[in-house]
Amino acid sequence: MKFINGTWFEFQHHNKPEGKYYNAQSKAFTDEQWRTKIGEIHDAGMEYLVLLASALDYTAYFPTDVLPQADLECKNPIDVLMSEAEKLGMKVFMSTGFYGDWTRPDINTTDKEIMRKEKTAMGQLYEQFGKYKSFYGWYFPDEAYLGNYFREGFIEYLNDYDSYAKSFDKTKKTLIAPYGTRVVKCDDIYAKQLDELNVDIVAYQDEVGVQKTKVEELPEIFERVRKVHDKVGRSKMWADMELFEFEGIPYKSALLPAKFERIKQQIEAISPFVDEILTFDYQSAMNKPGTTAFAGVKESEQLYADYVNWKNSF
Repeated sequence: MKFINGTWFEFQHHNKPEGKYYNAQSKAFTDEQWRTKIGEIHDAGMEYLVLLASALDYTAYFPTDVLPQADLECKNPIDVLMSEAEKLGMKVFMSTGFYGDWTRPDINTTDKEIMRKEKTAMGQLYEQFGKYKSFYGWYFPDEAYLGNYFREGFIEYLNDYDSYAKSFDKTKKTLIAPYGTRVVKCDDIYAKQLDELNVDIVAYQDEVGVQKTKVEELPEIFERVRKVHDKVGRSKMWADMELFEFEGIPYKSALLPAKFERIKQQIEAISPFVDEILTFDYQSAMNKPGTTAFAGVKESEQLYADYVNWKNSF
């Protein structure tokens, strides 16, 4: 059995309606509260943190001349993240976005000015934070919709960013998390795309939280994707497993913790077919009971307790 070994991580949730119950609290977190939050994630047995955004809403989470600084109580949150993760022996994937509109990956992956800003920021991110042992790799957050296959030109975009990221340090891993997993055609065309892809890790979204996939469908979906990855033998296959459910309409209402029984079923279904299970995301669904860095709804404490107790029973 594989358990959740990492989570996406945010200083502010990018989709404002979804972040209804925890964005305001997170915005007011002090340096010490962010350290506490990272410690909670570590205490739940997680090793990886995937920073969703190093910039959002045309402001940045670190000192840079590319964008103005984000209006948070914590003035250099990425430094807090990297230093605390190093202290705890955790591994961080640094985000290369969002230096444009996060809702428009089609533009962010083709617009030369946005890409120039991103690459400038990447250099500054590595200059400031590459010293930390916790700097494990890079995450390219402009998500790919598989829609049977990667869209035309997207492999070239990813390989360009992979090459640029590794120009700073070739040992750093690169990660993407495409959606549309349920419809990807695991045929020779997709195998060729995977063979051309230089990114180290593909973490496939399970899409249970967004109500596109049912839990009982997961074994068949992830098994056929696993087979094509094994056939090609290049990128690692991980999972991006969704911890949340929606309060109302998907994407237009608040994220809430899913029931533990559903989470348990997701883990059991995906575990045999992936190298690691990451989740989206701890902050929308879990809080360690009694934490001094609480952000979200009370039910999040129950999900944390249920998951940790179940994991520790093995």
